[in-house]
Amino acid sequence: MWKLLLYNTLIRPTVTYASESWVLKENMINKLIIFERKIMRKIFGPTRSDDGCLRIKTNQEINDTLKGQKYNLAY
Repeated sequence: MWKLLLYNTLIRPTVTYASESWVLKENMINKLIIFERKIMRKIFGPTRSDDGCLRIKTNQEINDTLKGQKYNLAY
């Protein structure tokens, strides 16, 4: 998927620039994870339920879709 490739090559390096020198506190890690989940929801789009309504993907659905790929900022 080209959107995921674009995210991995352009957006993620920009967000984590010089992260080796960051002092990461719990609230900063949470903000980074929330940001990344928002991006993943935009990349993968909504899910159509059985009754035809669109709904936002859950965190578990995103994790299942990306199974086996490293995508978390806070590793």
